[in-house]
Parts: sequence; structure tokens; C-alpha cells
Amino acid sequence: MTDIVLFRDDLRLADNPALAACAGGPALFVYVFEEGVARRALGGASRWWLHHALAALARDIAARGGRLDILRGDPRVLVPALAEAAGARRVVWSRRYDGAGVKLDSQMKETLAAAGRAPESFNASLLYEPWTVKTGEGRPFRVFTPFWKAARAGGAPPRPAAAPKRVVAADWPKPAPPRARLDDLGLLPTTPDWAGGLRAAWTPGETGAQARLSSFLDEGLRGYADRRDRPDLPHHSRLSPHLRFGEISPRQAFHAAAEAAESGAATWKDAEKFQSELGWREFSCHLLFHWPDLPTKNFQPKFDAFPWRAPDEAALAAWRKGRTGYPVIDAGMRELWATGFMHNRIRMVVASFLIKNMLTDWRTGEDWFWDTLCDADPASNAASWQWVAGSGADAAPYFRIFNPVLQGEKFDPDGAYVRRWVPEIARLPDKWLHRPGQAPADVLKAAGVRLGRDYPAPILDLAATRDRALAALARLG
Repeated sequence: MTDIVLFRDDLRLADNPALAACAGGPALFVYVFEEGVARRALGGASRWWLHHALAALARDIAARGGRLDILRGDPRVLVPALAEAAGARRVVWSRRYDGAGVKLDSQMKETLAAAGRAPESFNASLLYEPWTVKTGEGRPFRVFTPFWKAARAGGAPPRPAAAPKRVVAADWPKPAPPRARLDDLGLLPTTPDWAGGLRAAWTPGETGAQARLSSFLDEGLRGYADRRDRPDLPHHSRLSPHLRFGEISPRQAFHAAAEAAESGAATWKDAEKFQSELGWREFSCHLLFHWPDLPTKNFQPKFDAFPWRAPDEAALAAWRKGRTGYPVIDAGMRELWATGFMHNRIRMVVASFLIKNMLTDWRTGEDWFWDTLCDADPASNAASWQWVAGSGADAAPYFRIFNPVLQGEKFDPDGAYVRRWVPEIARLPDKWLHRPGQAPADVLKAAGVRLGRDYPAPILDLAATRDRALAALARLG
């Protein structure tokens, strides 16, 4: 009897419970590129990543005797049709937690069950299922700290399982839905090909994910608790794209950190701080599962009355291109465009600038990140933007407005991050690097910087726009 293993956001062989459930017997290993469904389409950077992640998964499955087949269309139609054609005994997959994904999978499961195909789903993406972590009153949490405390009180998550050494490929049945070639999905940019920086920065796939984890454990975990906010230092894992596409499981990352602490390669303080950052990912998914409108609606309804300004297209373009005149903002936005990634501290700063200094609706920024981030995740992206806006769960206090000059001076004190991404001001002395708009004329001249020509003058006044934002936020009550 043939099984069908559906790959989703779990593009790996190790610690993949759906795959493990079918180990040993003949199976069809299938990825459905969803079209014609209500789920949000991937952004450009994520599409690039998905192409290479699927190519890597296909190689890994083939090396163990299997074959990855790709379908495109509506899985509610395609998967039951394939199961019927193959006479499948069962169909297994890893769960999703966004509202549209949950609904789609439930409908698919009902159709398969009615046909006697034994559908079964597994947790491959989280440490703790969203419905298992509740308040004392049985409600979902709205604040991270008690959420993580309650989650951890249930004990450590299961240890990760090894990848199967061999899999068995079933023959593709006839008649059956037509298979698609990876190249035919059109996931890669062509005219123009803007992905050169992504290719230089990343190695998508399970092997790349494990290499990234090893590098972090060797070079970044020790000191993580105290230095993770420094974009100029290696104390950030850069695992987020690999986690988003399931090339590594959170269980693998969680237990690897613990093992590093047990061996003395890092301190428990560092390991537990990293684990708590995995917890923030869990919390975001917890919120999305219980409040599926999180990416589109204010978590706190009072923000529906917030007086967002009409978009200033010139200012918005300056923010997107890294031409605001505030170096740490510009460095972050250029890093994002070049590599599909931005350091978490810088994400908060650039988001605060857009939302509070520019008074631009947080959804505008969330959309841009969705398109440009390799790790664009429906839960984390939305929850993080709402956190900065003050409209979300466990949100930053409304009066917290990140000053990009002070943030740059605190977290990039030697200017290495800014000098890498904003080279036109690299010759400015450290004292003025994060505030070129305030630098004396002779300092600018000596550094070869002409404001408004070599580097833009600030597009807004921080103090005035901060006061404007505070006044608008205070009126919400």
C-alpha cells in the first residue's frame, strides 16, 4: 500500500514526524505549490528561497532512494485525486497555523477521510501546540512572559529525531494530476535578476540550515544574552529563514543550545536567552492561531481610530531604499534589500521610524517586509509589526519611540554596521557617523560628504515627529 507524504513548511528529512510515520513503505513525496486558494501569496524573497529549498529537498530525498514530486493548484482537489489514483492507504502532513491554512487543511482532511484515506497531521513547526498553552482560566495568553513560563512549565519539548536512512519511492500513478517542474513555478527573478545578494548570503536547504546552526553554536551563542542586540557582532543566529521553511526544526535548535550549555561551550544564560527567542516565535504563532486576523487587523481595536497620515510616497520610497538621512535606518533597509534579512534590533528601529515618526500604517511596513524578507512568516511578521505599533498583544508601550541616532550609537558604537551598508559616509568620525545631519561643515568636508548629494539630509525632524506621534497616541486613551 502506498502512502502520501505532503511537504509544506517542513522542507527537511530530520525531525519530520510526517515523514517518519511513513518510513519503510513505498510512498509518494509531494509538495503542492498552492494556487487558487485564499492563503497569502509568498513575497519575492520567499519565492527565491522556496525554489532553492525545494531543489535541496529533492536532492536529499533522491539520495535516500525517493523522489520529490511537485503539483500546482488547489490541494483540496489535487491531493484527494492523487490519493484515489494511487490507492493511498494514508496521507500525512505537517500542520499549519494561519487561519486560511487551517481551514484549507481541515477541508482536505474531511475529503480524504470520507474516501477512507486515513489523513493524519503532525506538529513539525513548533515546540508547543498553540492549544496546549493556556491561562489558568483556559484562555490563550496575550502577554509573552507568562506564556513562555507556562509553556516551559510543561517540560522540555521532545528531543529531535534523526532522518531516515532510506525511503522508498512509489511509482507515479496513472491517471493522476500532472506533475510540475520546479523551474516552471516561476519562483526565481529573471528580468531583472535582483537575487545576487541573496545567493551570496544564504544556502537554503537542510544542509545549509545545519551548517548555520553549527556556526552559531561555535561563534555566536557564547555571549548571546548580552550581545544579541549588536548588528555588528556575530551573536545572532540567522536561523529564521531556515525555521520559516522548516529546514530545521525548533526542537533541533532548542536542544542544540541546551547541549552547548551542558558541554560548557556556552553559558546557560546564553542558551536560555536563545531558547526564549524561539519562544517569541512560538508566541507569535500562538497569537495567529487564536486571532487569525492578526496580519490585517489591529489586535487592539482602539487603534482602528488612529490618525495615520496619507502615504507620503517620496518619504516612503526613501525609507524603502535606505535614503532617510538616518544611517542606522538606511543600513538596515539596504541590508534587507541586498540580503533578504535584517537584524532584529534594527527591524524594531526601522519599524518604529515608519510607524511613529512617519505616522504610516504598520500594515504598509508589514507588506514591505513580507515581500523582501527571506524569513517572512505570517505569524512573526505581523506580531512584530503590531508590537512596535503598540496595537498588538504584549505591545511596546505607546510612548516607546526608538530614536535611530541613539540606537545606532548604542548598538553600533564602532560604526562597523553602518560603514558596511552606508559606505558613502564611512569616513565620518564615530562621533558624527550616526548623526551626519548634525555634523559641522568642516567635518563633512573632510569626510567627503555633501549632504543632499552624497548622502541625503534627514527627511524628517525626530523631535517634532516624536511629539506628533505621542499626541496622536495619547488621544486613543
